[in-house]
Amino acid sequence: MAARTFAHHILLSNPSFFRNSTKTGFTTFFSLSSSPSFRRYKSTQTLVASSSSSLLELGGVKISKEDVVKDEPTNNVPDLIFTKLGLQLHRRDNHPLGILKNAIYEYFDTNYNNQFHKFDDLCPIVTVKENFDDVLVPADHVSRSYNDTYYVDAGTVLRCHTSAHQADLLRKGYANFLVTGDVYRRDSIDSTHYPVFHQMEGVRVFNPSDWNDSGMDGTLYAANDLKACLEGLARHLFGAVEMRWVDTYFPFTNPSFELEIYFQEKWLEVLGCGVTEQEILKRGGKTDNVAWAFGLGLERLAMVLFDIPDIRLFWSTDKRFVSQFTKGQLGIKFKPFSKYPPCFKDMSFWINDSFSENNLCEIVRGVAGDLAEEVQLIDNFTNKKGMTSHCYRITYRSMERSLTDDEINDLQWNVRDKVQSQLNVVMR
Repeated sequence: MAARTFAHHILLSNPSFFRNSTKTGFTTFFSLSSSPSFRRYKSTQTLVASSSSSLLELGGVKISKEDVVKDEPTNNVPDLIFTKLGLQLHRRDNHPLGILKNAIYEYFDTNYNNQFHKFDDLCPIVTVKENFDDVLVPADHVSRSYNDTYYVDAGTVLRCHTSAHQADLLRKGYANFLVTGDVYRRDSIDSTHYPVFHQMEGVRVFNPSDWNDSGMDGTLYAANDLKACLEGLARHLFGAVEMRWVDTYFPFTNPSFELEIYFQEKWLEVLGCGVTEQEILKRGGKTDNVAWAFGLGLERLAMVLFDIPDIRLFWSTDKRFVSQFTKGQLGIKFKPFSKYPPCFKDMSFWINDSFSENNLCEIVRGVAGDLAEEVQLIDNFTNKKGMTSHCYRITYRSMERSLTDDEINDLQWNVRDKVQSQLNVVMR
């Protein structure tokens, strides 16, 4: 299929796009946010992946920077996030994420006779309906907040989870499929959180003939099949490990479970899953069926399997990192090639009612990029006048070189200026 322009793609999939422009999955769904308020934050980072005049092609859709980073009231996508579009780390066979994805593919191909269709190049720009409504995310859920999700405009977002494609694929008639892709979420800054990460979604649909002779109803049959499938996947990835199932809640499955394994002397959550809500199947034209679905975060598992200590390393182009991994070799242990010293800078200010920590982290990332290792609240108090003060410690560290004092000081002063002007707080 020839690539379409982004505008053509959205016009076909979301007729309300142009009207709206005038005015979150299992492992990534829940994210707390303190305030629904929103303010536009522009990054100071220089684009490295694409210039404003070039076009990216994602899933057969041509996209320019102006399609994604727009001077529009509801747009909160910074330049730094746009540079990640199209990199698709999960499609690189020699990258830890690609190696893990292919290992999961191998499991499903072997155990299900190649019945699962695989999608790993679907466009990450989706409608609000696809990202939230089609998977039954409540209208008032915090994940819809501008503090949590990257909005291209009021009706279009960067997908928060690969579940955003589930309803469309069901409507197209797919009954067994895996969707892998980059997903986007405004989040905190530390060694395990990054605003872009990668997820895999799996769905399997059953017909009444599948369970009629089993002595079970469709829901129980699907739940048992799901657990057997994912226990086998866990053994395929981690070996003979102890496992346990934990009942949980997701809006798009019922019953819902989390699978945990005992690995390296602690319990590790591997994935979330469950029996798909019937309303989702009805909207997909499958009224007499039952189905199961799961979602897992590739970075979370790869960090454990490859002993990768910091999520920023997945984005490194340093040969000392990328040369350590080989196609088809799951679980090669990462050997640290350096440990450059961190630099700590503290910043205190009086917050207002609209303050959100995610907005603070967006500013820090916009200024420092991947040099920002962690943003941590280290002090919080309220005075007699009812004013609340926060003190945050920002850790700066490069994974590849030593930072100079002048460089760090410039970053910190830039952060302070933008925090004061864009968050409307009073520095202390």
